[in-house]
Amino acid sequence: MPNRLTLSPEVRGPLSVYCIEEFRDYGIDAFVTDRYGGVSGPPYDSLNLGSHVGDDADHVAENRRRVAGAIGVPVERLVIVRQVHGDIVLDASTSLGASEGDGLFTSSTELALAVLVADCVPVLIIDESSHDFAVVHAGWRGLSSQILKRSVLRFRSPQTLHAFVGPSISFEGYQVGPEVAERFADVEGAVAPDEGDRSRLDLRRVAASQLVEHGVRDANIIVSTQSTDGGGLFFSDREVRPCGRFALVAKRAS
Repeated sequence: MPNRLTLSPEVRGPLSVYCIEEFRDYGIDAFVTDRYGGVSGPPYDSLNLGSHVGDDADHVAENRRRVAGAIGVPVERLVIVRQVHGDIVLDASTSLGASEGDGLFTSSTELALAVLVADCVPVLIIDESSHDFAVVHAGWRGLSSQILKRSVLRFRSPQTLHAFVGPSISFEGYQVGPEVAERFADVEGAVAPDEGDRSRLDLRRVAASQLVEHGVRDANIIVSTQSTDGGGLFFSDREVRPCGRFALVAKRAS
């Protein structure tokens, strides 16, 4: 089974961020943001990083500037693209804000990469033998379309990869219909019957299972214990709409 990890907060400027300490030994600075320390008003309060949810554009820009500062880059080197719940993994070095994709890959030591979530699974993949790393946005649609397989294939070998599966909606909190549940019926322990024809779905278990299926060592996968349920610490689209987006952010050390 993958390792389980509860992230602890670290203060960086006006923000509390949740660092993935285990990856620092591999030259990666990475963290998950929460919903606090920004300038957005309700219902996006306060560190909303999504420009597509109806928030004031100036507030989003300031929030992104604060996150860029926390990871140690100017905001123009914080790469965030339009996520479309698909299977495209982009080269971050040539991606613009209008680029569409759900994975970002780079070997650059100059760029910080971020994916935005509010119940979907954020995933960080790093290579211990090179500068390569990727961040991935994986909801049920992305997992169904094999976004993680396409991400793993960007690396030289899955045997040297490490992955972090971040906070998302919990197994207990995520009810889906039969058309979604049947897509993951072959993942052991990921689907459980609920009321009527509804089921509960464990997105993080699916993500970890797919990483292993595509060659990542089970022992090299860390799964967050924290969830977005309730929308208190992290934004949750299931809890309230509209809502903001938090981020998984990563940068390779120089």
